[in-house]
Amino acid sequence: MKTGEVRYMWLFVFFDLPVGTKTERRDATRFRKFLKDDGFMMLQLSVYARVVRGEEAVEKHLLRVTKSLPPKGSVRTLAVTERQFARMKLLIGEPTKNEKAAPQQLVLL
Repeated sequence: MKTGEVRYMWLFVFFDLPVGTKTERRDATRFRKFLKDDGFMMLQLSVYARVVRGEEAVEKHLLRVTKSLPPKGSVRTLAVTERQFARMKLLIGEPTKNEKAAPQQLVLL
């Protein structure tokens, strides 16, 4: 990569949260709302992703996710390059509106 070149990355958040009690459902809803408010788009029910500009932005959003974690459940993150993200294959179904708009959003950053 050339010096000064911007490297766009995708940050994924995968989670499995308990929803057996009213409190657990509220915590799960708050976490999903936080992700949407922080610019993540829902790819699947418990898989969210957002584009970020470089490693520093990945770390910034990881810290934000960490501060917003619910008290119970399993939450994982994964950062991939734009090139790696583009190699993802959709095996069944259709891309969401957000997925179709995402490449255009990169131009706006």
